[in-house]
Amino acid sequence: MSKTIGSAFEQRALEYLQRQRLHFVARNFACRGGEIDLVMRETGSQRALVFVEVRARRSRQFAAAAASVGVHKQRRLVLAAQYYLTTWRGALPVCRFDVIAFDAGRIVWLRDAFRADTS
Repeated sequence: MSKTIGSAFEQRALEYLQRQRLHFVARNFACRGGEIDLVMRETGSQRALVFVEVRARRSRQFAAAAASVGVHKQRRLVLAAQYYLTTWRGALPVCRFDVIAFDAGRIVWLRDAFRADTS
């Protein structure tokens, strides 16, 4: 998938999450070990910091888009999130990893798709 198409899906994911009342924090945060597509912040009492991986597939012929976030990718996301948190000012927030998957045009939001301690 080209960078332009990937950016378009990231934009759609961002808009979707904002409609779900999450607030934008950062986009395409990259470090030596990996990249985080979107960093969002929940509203309400939890106010979790949400690291979001965006995946898209044109068809479900081989596997669902979310299934492409395997253990290796999860480790890279955790590494990038840990690095991101070194730049965080103030008390460290509760964090989680979500996946926004686009399968043949359908959006699927997997909250708490995996945990840092199990990847």
